[in-house]
Amino acid sequence: MQKHHSRPANFYKTLVAALISQATNLGLVAMSASVKGVSVDRLRHVLQYYVREETNKNASAEIVNQHQKLPFSGVHGTGSLSSSDAQRFKIRADSLLASYYPRYYGYYEKAIGIYTHVSDQYAVYSTKVISCSPREALYVLDGLLENNSILKIREHTTDTHGYTEIVFALCHLLGYYFMPRIRDLKDQQLYRVDRKANHGVFAPLLNKTADLDIIEEQWEEMIRVAQSLKQKTAPAHVIVQRLTNSFPVDRLSRAFTNLGRIIKTEYILRYITDQGLRRTVQLQLNKGEYRHKLPRWIFFANQGEFTTGDYEEIMNKASCLSLVSNAILY
Repeated sequence: MQKHHSRPANFYKTLVAALISQATNLGLVAMSASVKGVSVDRLRHVLQYYVREETNKNASAEIVNQHQKLPFSGVHGTGSLSSSDAQRFKIRADSLLASYYPRYYGYYEKAIGIYTHVSDQYAVYSTKVISCSPREALYVLDGLLENNSILKIREHTTDTHGYTEIVFALCHLLGYYFMPRIRDLKDQQLYRVDRKANHGVFAPLLNKTADLDIIEEQWEEMIRVAQSLKQKTAPAHVIVQRLTNSFPVDRLSRAFTNLGRIIKTEYILRYITDQGLRRTVQLQLNKGEYRHKLPRWIFFANQGEFTTGDYEEIMNKASCLSLVSNAILY
């Protein structure tokens, strides 16, 4: 039986101080010295029993809900479009998530990623701490499916690192229109569904054929996978990774890939002929990149670097960072 812990004196003040201590990376001792009447013990008590990933997520969702209702939010968007991207932070401590990221930190210092889903109204509705090693596409569906705000996301965009053909297929089955910005479009392989059909000027581009037979064969299994994702029987990134790793041997993985090839082909053809779509994708990705500046300013202490390797502590800091970012946005 869990022991009940009464709320300390000045609970609200202490709670806000604890959240800010995590979001700014100041820590409890520095925060206690900065806030009159709030001791380290009180901060530690509140942090231990009240501040955790679940409560931070729910509080952040409530801020997003209230922000979405503001008339001014509609100037930026309807709340039905979003993007996701990872922001890298240096980490000093040993961690299973830490990995080298030479692009930003050279070959001697490790980093972790905070993968966030941002709506077209600039609100963050999902936060996940990830390693910099795997492809970001693994985590696209996690945020979409775990969205507990009132935002009704229908369209989602990423950069090149956020897409795979399997993600195209799963987004289609789950009712999301996936529209990534794909680098080097001229090198993309496009697929036709009928080898004998005449596609006119597009015929030279459609020089391979998707396998419809395997999609039909595995259709019921594919629907079961999509249903299990909706019911959250397993984390989405685990399912995506298993499907990705088992291609091309596994028939179910091949079915998802071939469906994804058809969806991707349709999307690319629309992308290169629809200027409005290209503008929408670019604008939303710019919003996500621009929003990354805010966490850099908030997470300033200890040179903006994580000093702990414990996943729970890292996730607490990351979720507090998103919570405070949404509060500032509101």
